[in-house]
Formats: sequence, C-alpha cells, structure tokens
Amino acid sequence: MAESQNIEYKQSWRDEYLKWICGFANANGGTIFIGKDDVGKISYDGIHRNETYEYPKEAVREALLNAIAHKDYSGSTPIQIRVYPDKLMIWNEGHLPENWTVSNLLKSHSSRPYNPDIANSFFRSGYVESWGRGISKMTELCVAAGLPEPSYIVEGSDFWVVFKKDIYNADYLESLGLNIRQMKAVLFAKEKGKITNSDYQTLTNVSRETATRDIKDLIERKLFQSSGLKGAGAYYTLN
Repeated sequence: MAESQNIEYKQSWRDEYLKWICGFANANGGTIFIGKDDVGKISYDGIHRNETYEYPKEAVREALLNAIAHKDYSGSTPIQIRVYPDKLMIWNEGHLPENWTVSNLLKSHSSRPYNPDIANSFFRSGYVESWGRGISKMTELCVAAGLPEPSYIVEGSDFWVVFKKDIYNADYLESLGLNIRQMKAVLFAKEKGKITNSDYQTLTNVSRETATRDIKDLIERKLFQSSGLKGAGAYYTLN
C-alpha cells in the first residue's frame, strides 16, 4: 500500500507527527505506520524503474474488496489492517455461508457475498473480474511472486486473511543471528523439503554432535520442526 491522503509510513516516531494525527482526526481518518517505509524493492530495466512490493498489490486489493463485500455492517468495528515484520493481516467482521468452513473457500465454489449489492457494484465497476475467484486469485498472485499462499482464519465472526513473507532468505536469516551452517541448512530444507542430520553434516562439513546442536537451536528458534521419527529415519522440515 502506497502512501496516500489516509496512509503515512514513518521509520520512527517524532513528536512532529502529531500534526498528521490532528489532520486525520479533522478529515476522514487515517493510519500512520511507525517503523515501516513506503519503499519496495527497486530494479531497473534500461531506463525503466521497476518497483516490487512486499506483497502483490493486486492480491491485497482483492482481500480488501472481499472484506468490504463480506463485512457484517451491523457492527461498528471498521475493517482492520495489521502490518508485522513477517506478515500482513486483514480483518473484518463477517460470517461464512451456513455450514461452510475454510476448506470450502480453498476449493472451487460459488460466490455468495454477505452484501450482494456491494459485490455487484464492484463487479459492474470492473473491480471484480469474475465471481467466486477471489481466493484462488490471491493464491495465484502470491505463488507467482514467490510468496507462501495466503492463509485464512475464522473464529466466530472474526475473519482474517494473512499474507506471509518468504522469511527463508539469506538476508532475513542473517538478521536472526544464525551462523553460516544454519543458514545453509535452512535454505537446503527450503529447496529439498526436508533435511536429515546426515545431510547437515555433509552440507556443512561438521561432526554429528555439532549438527545435532545446530539443529536443536533451529528447533528452539521455531525455524525447524522435527518429523518425530527416531534414528536413521529422522528428518526436519521448515516450521
């Protein structure tokens, strides 16, 4: 989400930002995100500048349109967006169709918006291209961007869409203070789907004792999870 009349990104708090709060209060409201820049990854194709955002803009837009169309407006709580270092969460108060669960959303399904008039307005204005494809569209966009598939949480009338970053990259792992061996192991598990103690020893040229100690630390950091198997069949996957 780029900065706008209602959104401001600031790296750190300064008292002068109180004027923004007053401005929002006197206008239509707004949000200031502290500790975050409005900066995507910049690359160039000749003289053309390309900016890649942390999450596909089209996927986030789809989630917001869904939140608006499916919100229960009998409540007074507005739609909420929460930004974390490793994820973006969009919440709205709404209800799934009767007898539906998240599994129904993840497979091909008919469109049953909670507010059909709003949904139809989005469709006629071109914001929604087809009925019942919002979930699959968000998934396709995130996968194409190299990100995990969005997840969905339903708890009573609370509905969350969660976009996650691919945290398993060298820069992020280094920021966690992992040693070189552990970083190699995490990237190996990401590529292969799992890693064994023997794989770890071969990959990093260390003893079994060192491999065991490193893997235990990765489990405690909640980066690895054990298969639960013992002996030669034991392996570890990303958490």
